[in-house]
Amino acid sequence: MAIRDIAPWKWGRKSIPARREGEHPIYSLHRAMDQLFDQFFEDFERFPFGTPEGWTGTFSPQVNMAESDKDIRITAELPGMDEKDIEISISKDALTIKGEKKEEKEEEEKDYYCAERSFGTFRRVISLPCEVDTENVDASFKRGVLTVTLPKMVPAEAEVKKIPIKTD
Repeated sequence: MAIRDIAPWKWGRKSIPARREGEHPIYSLHRAMDQLFDQFFEDFERFPFGTPEGWTGTFSPQVNMAESDKDIRITAELPGMDEKDIEISISKDALTIKGEKKEEKEEEEKDYYCAERSFGTFRRVISLPCEVDTENVDASFKRGVLTVTLPKMVPAEAEVKKIPIKTD
């Protein structure tokens, strides 16, 4: 056995056929384009109507987080929702916002009738960068924007204790 047989730079290589001398460059371009289109359309065969995530009726609202010295402010854009459709919970290190969007629109005119329904649920878990005062969390909902204010815990003053040094 030679060292070239066990060299790791050879392990992942596949044999690549050499180009024939008489082959025209247009034929090789045609073959390369066919391979490109075959690879591109592979995903459409598996999921012709979108990904399975899109089938469940879920959506993910836009969430922003801003931190100051005193508090953390989280805003979530929830257009078309009411405060009764939203649930907020807090644990030691995360804030969870859950909700369900139900929207129905119906138009009836002389020549046509249009009814649209949109439903979806969401759940966003936001990790908190520091410890917050869970007893004084404030949430408000105005014009489709949820604002949650989380006051930071006042850090306990570290007691400084002097340690005596012993000598032998």
